Formats: sequence, C-alpha cells, structure tokens
Amino acid sequence: MHSDKERLKQILLEKSYRKGTFILSSGKTSDFYIDGKQTTLSAEGAYLCGRLLFAHIRRHPGKIGAVGGMTLGADPLVTAVSIVSFLEEAPIPAFIVRKEAKGHGTNQYIEGLKNVPAQATVALVEDVVTTGGTLLTVIERVEAQGLRVGLVLTVVDREEGGREALAARGYPLQAVFTRSELLA
Repeated sequence: MHSDKERLKQILLEKSYRKGTFILSSGKTSDFYIDGKQTTLSAEGAYLCGRLLFAHIRRHPGKIGAVGGMTLGADPLVTAVSIVSFLEEAPIPAFIVRKEAKGHGTNQYIEGLKNVPAQATVALVEDVVTTGGTLLTVIERVEAQGLRVGLVLTVVDREEGGREALAARGYPLQAVFTRSELLA
C-alpha cells in the first residue's frame, strides 16, 4: 500500500514534471517545469493534495479559519482542502484571491470572504513556489482584509529562493515536496 505522499509523487512525476527549457512566471529560465494543474485538476491528484495539505493545517498549533490562494493555481487546491476538511468533520471554508480587483459589484480582490470569520487566521496554499512572489502578493491582499496569515503551504517548493523570501517576511513555507525530494 502506497502512502498518500508516495502516490502523489508518482502522479506529479507522471502528469506535471517536464524537462526542457522553460520561462517561469517569475521570469527565470529553468531546465524543468512543474505544471501543477495537471495534477491538481485530476481527481486523484486533487484529493491527495487536499489530504496532505489539510494534514499540515491540522498539525498547525493555532486555529485556521479558512484556506485560500491566488487564482488560478490555487483554485483546485483550496477547493480540495475545504472538501477534505468537511469529510474529516473539521470544515474550513475556501477563498480565492484575484489577480486583478473585480471591476464591478464589490470591487474586491478576494472571493468567498462571506464564509471566512472576521480577523481569522488563514492558511495560504500554492501548487508550485519558485521566488515566492505570488504568495507575497496574496499575503498583502489577505492582510489588507484584516485576516492573519498563520500558515503558508505549497505542494512543490522548487528551492529557488521562495522559502527564503517568505521567511525573511516572517512567513515560513511548508512544502509537501521540495524539488530535491520530488526528483530523488
């Protein structure tokens, strides 16, 4: 019987990992690419990510009131974590941070706020972290809404400065896999 983590590693390597020359969202060039959505949008991959990320949330000493992240990479993850939390009888709502403020209606950056307790401590998730820039933007927008960031999680840490950039701002990054673990 494979553990959830071993099985997720197989899926990531099979569906998401590519060798070649790629320009990352950070602008860096890399000899490999991890297309997290190929895993997080598969039924089993989404479920395993939800279970493994929710396990990190459960181990967090404080109460986590919601889970969120930047659209589009985090969308399937926040949904998976929220569903797993419900199945495990410890439901937490999900929210999504927009890249641009909504141009109509509420004009907000964050969708799903009505489900999130005011001043809640939240967990932020991302499929792949390189420089940490996306998460730093999310942190800024979430804190501007009066929420506290208690936990920052990723499925894969590429080990290219993101962990250090986040730690320098006081947000330690926890990863299901580092690049070294994934490619070991």
